[in-house]
Amino acid sequence: MRARRPEPSETATCLRFACHAYLLFVTLLLPATARAGSQELTETGSTLMLPLMQRWAQAYSEVSADTHVTTAGTNSGTGIAAAVEGTAQIGASDAYMSDLDMARHPGILNIPLAISAQTVNYNLPGLATTLRLSGPVLAGVYAGRIREWSDPAIAALNPGSSLPHHAIVPIRRSDASGDTFIFTQFLSFSTPEWERGPGFGTQIGWPDVPGALTAAGNPGMVQTLSETPYGVAYIGGSFAGEVAKAQLGVAELQNDDGKFVLPTPKTVAAAAAALTPRTPADERLTLVLAPGSDSYPLINYEYAIVRVAQPSPAIAEALRNFLLWAVTPGQGADPSYLMPVHFIPLPTSIQALSTYQIAKIH
Repeated sequence: MRARRPEPSETATCLRFACHAYLLFVTLLLPATARAGSQELTETGSTLMLPLMQRWAQAYSEVSADTHVTTAGTNSGTGIAAAVEGTAQIGASDAYMSDLDMARHPGILNIPLAISAQTVNYNLPGLATTLRLSGPVLAGVYAGRIREWSDPAIAALNPGSSLPHHAIVPIRRSDASGDTFIFTQFLSFSTPEWERGPGFGTQIGWPDVPGALTAAGNPGMVQTLSETPYGVAYIGGSFAGEVAKAQLGVAELQNDDGKFVLPTPKTVAAAAAALTPRTPADERLTLVLAPGSDSYPLINYEYAIVRVAQPSPAIAEALRNFLLWAVTPGQGADPSYLMPVHFIPLPTSIQALSTYQIAKIH
């Protein structure tokens, strides 16, 4: 079933309330930044989010010398599980928790901290032009229906390009991945056959495609694709530097308006602007395949999965302070932290919703 996108009217009241709550919460919380004492906060999860978390952890050690944040790039599934089990204060995830998981684990918050993108990358020796791909074509590749780069479905998107008559090697994540969640939402939303099965999730029952490869984490995806001529993979946007160093191609993707766009700050911001007004109070919302001619189709909120009830008031205060700092303009949400690793800040209304959720931590 396609992920729910609430209408703007469903969230207008909570957005107005959250904006007022945000101003009150900031006023009450900022003077308390030195009260938490010496605390250790543990973060684990999304490898897409890891480069940003590492920058934040280092910078925050100078803002609050009494709070130390440790980071670990595992995968979104591990991050969610660690937050739910209480073995980490922050579970970094590209995926929000499902309705079923929220019902099974009450007292969990899904808090957007920033917005990121995902790229579809390829290793095509000798290709002189930028490859264009669409959701239905990628669904065909990952389902095994489209087996060669010279297939008419790919050629139709790339007139004039010299596509090799060579087998495609689809590469997918082997772990419980938020990147898989985002990518398979794109396939589901654009391709009814894929939506009917296997659908989307951090782990799915992938079709059995001869020659397909798997890799763990975004570093593994970059390495595997770089070592696999004629391969295609989906990779978190924060690894754009590694993708460039490996000389891998970045595909232009067909968006909801039928236009082909690359991931840029402009196209990511356009997609975010189209859908963030529909964000509900609990902030669980897909931003994939947003409408608009300039919208890049593979973007998402980057979530901190957090337990409302923390082991002690001091840990709760340290966690609130860190997360508030992370989403505040001029602090963790400053472009100097976000832009080098290809994130954009939350819109003001979403920052207010995240701040309201942060205030619930105790």
